[in-house]
Amino acid sequence: MTRSTARKILAASAFAAVVAGGAGIAAAAGGDDSTEGPDTSITGDALQRAGAAALEETGGGRVTGTEVGDEESYYEVEVTRDDGSQVDVQLDENFAVVGSSADVENSDEGNG
Repeated sequence: MTRSTARKILAASAFAAVVAGGAGIAAAAGGDDSTEGPDTSITGDALQRAGAAALEETGGGRVTGTEVGDEESYYEVEVTRDDGSQVDVQLDENFAVVGSSADVENSDEGNG
């Protein structure tokens, strides 16, 4: 087994544990954009594959939200890192990373 394969298996295993414990959170979180319908969470095998790709992109963390048909990509996976920062990872329909961005909504807390 190559090192890359081992990392992917480890990431997928960690992701599966997170999904098992927190799937209801992602499913319950709806979009608050009144011009769109509710967000649709990623499910099934696609959820595992998208989560593993996102965690590999971010170097770890935990998946805290998912969406199919995001306005920026086919899949969006929100990852919360151990330091509390969040990264939105954009994936195409083949689970290839097409972009990622750090969530800066709360970056000014405590500064003034």
